[in-house]
Amino acid sequence: MANILIIDDSPTDVRVFTTLLERAGHQVVAVGTAEEGIERARAELPHLVIMDVIMPGMNGFQATRTLSRDPVTSAVPIVMITTKSMETDRVWGLRQGARAFITKPVNEKELLACINDLLSSAS
Repeated sequence: MANILIIDDSPTDVRVFTTLLERAGHQVVAVGTAEEGIERARAELPHLVIMDVIMPGMNGFQATRTLSRDPVTSAVPIVMITTKSMETDRVWGLRQGARAFITKPVNEKELLACINDLLSSAS
């Protein structure tokens, strides 16, 4: 079981991801802005972060870069999940520090496999 932080401004996506992750045995905390997500990640050090890209204020690329370059949170794997499906978006997300980049709509098995791989390699 892992503590997973979801940073996403869509209540629908948060509900879908939370249900999926809790069904898989994980504990989930969700926040609606990148700024709040950075604060929560620093304070709680989750095992993994699920990051949306398109959010008001700071976007997910900026938040991923901030978390991945912060010595306190740099070891926390980040999975970006977004509707942005261009190869340049994927490459940019990974360059900002994301460990995985998944486009919506999300395949549940793919997401869980990705999370399990990242969690097992982090331990």
